[in-house]
Amino acid sequence: MKSLIAVLALLVSWLPNAQAAKDPEVLMFDIAQSVIKMALAEGISADDAVDSMLSTAAELNMKMVGHANVGEELRARGIASPRLEIFQFCNPEDAIKMVQFNTIYAAYMPCSIALVEDNDGKFWLQMLNLDMIINAFPLPPELQAIAITVNGTMLSILTAGATGSF
Repeated sequence: MKSLIAVLALLVSWLPNAQAAKDPEVLMFDIAQSVIKMALAEGISADDAVDSMLSTAAELNMKMVGHANVGEELRARGIASPRLEIFQFCNPEDAIKMVQFNTIYAAYMPCSIALVEDNDGKFWLQMLNLDMIINAFPLPPELQAIAITVNGTMLSILTAGATGSF
């Protein structure tokens, strides 16, 4: 019996090492680095932020292609919810160029900004950190310029909303 226990102990100690040699490499990232989060400035209401974002988006030729008022939908169902809205923006000409280069970019479209009310009643605007996507694949110069421009445009929309500027 003692020898059986010794053999089992040896097998148990050996298995994790054998498995580790077969496991694929796994990379972990801090999810907070994948998002840009900006609080609304003092005195800027959520409605002010929305108006500023929509005005700035139109000015910068980013079409609002979608809007989901998640909080309103939940309240309509009788479920208490803080304000949560998701705004989706796109420049179709730029979008198709990126997708024709690599269809993986379609999964990141359209560009979204979320208006989120946290548990303390504070409002935030949040968007995907597009720098992570821009740097993920080497792009031809024309597409690199498009990606950088879209990123700058989205940051301008986000900042306009957070500051209430037009």
